[in-house]
Amino acid sequence: MRVTQAQQIAEFVLRARYEDLSRLAREQLKIRVLDALGCALGALGSQTMRLIFEHTQEFGGTGLCSLIGGPRTAPDRAAFYNCALVRYLDFNDSYLAKHETCHPSDNLGAVLAACEYADSTGANFLTALAAAYQVQCRLSDVAPVRAKGFDHVTQGAYAVAAGVSKGLGLDAERTANALAIAGAAFNALRVARTGTLSNWKGLAYPNTAFCATHAAFLAMRGVTGPLEVFEGNKGFMDAIAGKFEMDWSKEDLERVAQTIVKRHNAEIHSQSAIEAILELRGQHGFEASDIEQVEVEIFDVAFQIIGGGEEGDKTTVQTKEAADHSLPYLIAVAILDGEVMPEQYRPERIWRSDVQRLLRKVRVTPAADLSERFPREMPCRLMVQLADGRRLRAEKSDYEGFTSRPPNWESAYKKFDRLSEPHLTPALRNRIAETVKSMEKAPVRSLMALLRQAEAAALQQEALQYGGT
Repeated sequence: MRVTQAQQIAEFVLRARYEDLSRLAREQLKIRVLDALGCALGALGSQTMRLIFEHTQEFGGTGLCSLIGGPRTAPDRAAFYNCALVRYLDFNDSYLAKHETCHPSDNLGAVLAACEYADSTGANFLTALAAAYQVQCRLSDVAPVRAKGFDHVTQGAYAVAAGVSKGLGLDAERTANALAIAGAAFNALRVARTGTLSNWKGLAYPNTAFCATHAAFLAMRGVTGPLEVFEGNKGFMDAIAGKFEMDWSKEDLERVAQTIVKRHNAEIHSQSAIEAILELRGQHGFEASDIEQVEVEIFDVAFQIIGGGEEGDKTTVQTKEAADHSLPYLIAVAILDGEVMPEQYRPERIWRSDVQRLLRKVRVTPAADLSERFPREMPCRLMVQLADGRRLRAEKSDYEGFTSRPPNWESAYKKFDRLSEPHLTPALRNRIAETVKSMEKAPVRSLMALLRQAEAAALQQEALQYGGT
């Protein structure tokens, strides 16, 4: 019988070893872990995460796995909560395929839960996470779904199942069934990121992580799924993605080094434009009152998602979810505040009249020549028209954190320190960072024990630090 795609992925996951990772991939993977943990810690105390915490506490079940900044709960609930923390700020890493963009560190919470449950070594954890990155990124390359009305979370079901299965130490048969169950059951609609945005924008992947983790545990006990989930009648290819070929016997664990991290707390395709406007602001020192208009030319994908294209108007901004996916808001708040960080999404900042007026002076248009350069580059052109007649121009092809200017440990720690500072002492921040830096030598449970120590700060924080709805 023909070996199915699910079985091929399972064999790929089973044979993956930490020794297979290049030195570059190991370094960049640890940077992604630290980056994602900073995002998670920075989200503690936000309104939406407090709701998820209360939900998890009431329905969490047996306390086998740790919540970041909290007690223990069931593995699938830990996957949901910790993945939601990583995702909430919309500040974690991304992978740019030509027709799909995903956030591979969305898998972190689920892989941590599996590895803590199984008492895995740090080396196995890093391997499992690298496998999840590889599966998600490569499926984004060969089987994009955005144009069909589905979300990148759809490929995430397979990535989570792969990473969790590796973390649990499942054999090839059980891993294939985990992939089959998750892939057949969890296909997310793109409507979560179009039109009027809701909390679900940040919770869609965590929910799939919860469900796919549950699927892997079912497969661990012997529950089977449709192994022809990809190529079978009414399967993923037939119903959603179209036919594609993928030889998983030739895959490595290196795709993590082609992911990018965010310098600014904003949707990934906005990063170079934000950097461009901040550079113009720094060079010329103009004020918002000096501006008549800001024109942004950008590649088509950015225009469609955050510029007012097919995914909806971006000038009506009332919530965090709408703000971080509105290029007019992001450009306007960067001009006014000189940065785009979590503080720029507090409700009182979003609603203030200065930014609401200025964002309506930002005009975004797609440019064919810039679209041709994406995703090799993240190009943009900006022109600021001032009341005194000056026209200030800037053009960018990338930003600090892009593949052409990859992050190093020092820049990753700076971001981690900035985001986690409200919840951790300096000593604890250093201990977490040092544990991640030598993760292959530490058991996963030691890292989770450190992350639980943010509990007191998280539970005592009554103010809604980052807004959210």
